[in-house]
Amino acid sequence: MSQKNETTILVLSILITVGLIAGGFWWFTKKSGVNLNTINSGSTKTPQAASEQPSGNTFASVQDVPTGLFNYGGSTSWAPIRLVVDSALQAARPEFRLRYVEPSNASPGSGTGIQSLIDGQLAFVQSSRPVLDQELNRAQQRGFTLKQIPVAIDGLAVAVNPNLNIQGLTVDQLKSIYTGKINNWSQVGGPNIPIKPYSRRIADGGTVELFVQDILGGQPFSPNVEFISTTTQALQKLAGSPGSIYYASAPEVIPQCSIKALPLGRTQGQYIAPYQEPSVLPSECPGKRNKLNIEAFQSGKYPITRNLFVVVKQNGQTEQQAGVAYANLLLTEQGQELISQAGFVKIR
Repeated sequence: MSQKNETTILVLSILITVGLIAGGFWWFTKKSGVNLNTINSGSTKTPQAASEQPSGNTFASVQDVPTGLFNYGGSTSWAPIRLVVDSALQAARPEFRLRYVEPSNASPGSGTGIQSLIDGQLAFVQSSRPVLDQELNRAQQRGFTLKQIPVAIDGLAVAVNPNLNIQGLTVDQLKSIYTGKINNWSQVGGPNIPIKPYSRRIADGGTVELFVQDILGGQPFSPNVEFISTTTQALQKLAGSPGSIYYASAPEVIPQCSIKALPLGRTQGQYIAPYQEPSVLPSECPGKRNKLNIEAFQSGKYPITRNLFVVVKQNGQTEQQAGVAYANLLLTEQGQELISQAGFVKIR
């Protein structure tokens, strides 16, 4: 046999052997379920990393959900989520029991909830505003850090008496109303009626804190602002007072029959409604109700939007696992759909 033929046979033998080995390895990985894309240098995935990539589309598919009873608290704006989402979550994952706890010596809200989390009274917190630097510092003094995980989009809606004839407000005009520079609706294109602004107190929750920080620029409320305890109380006052105004989480305002939400804009005359147009008339409500303008919230066209956060205590303990698991559950397709049914906007 010539040397050339021997070389050819040797090359063919090598190729056949390599092919058999490669085919066998492929068959083994398919049968054993090994995914080469998941093999890494051996580092373990932390709860923080897991929070950004929830596993599965349903509550039942989420992994690393701890067993036990976990106290949580925080924002009053989250009330629709607690009603719609958390109840469904409890039915799907009965081992992960949740108990909403209000503070004993203060009003419930994002700030009081985060303080209770730092003090060790809660496992995780629902917040309607970002964690503040001073809160991060207090947590670090206790030996742990805080992580905020966005799970939904919300907006602040401005409510007035349904009979008030006004096209809308700019964000600057809204600021001027609550700082006392504008005190009559005629100054913003409305009727000659004194403006009566209402608000909850700044200590009552993240909505007011966000309003003071982002809309008022840190300026104090005008002495003309009357403080009330709850959104329900404020909406009752609006229904009986033609010149009144109030702001709250959009899902708390938009579906109401006794008031109307005002379109807002960044510039005069260019207003974006927080509800889907055409608006539902009071005479049609409650048979029909206004719905959120989801597209305007997601795109940022509506000028006052915010994220809702799950605040997690990163201490390597069960509280961290519970907070991450809760965020992962809300970020599944099932969780996001229920968040939408609760009146908020999906973040995913």
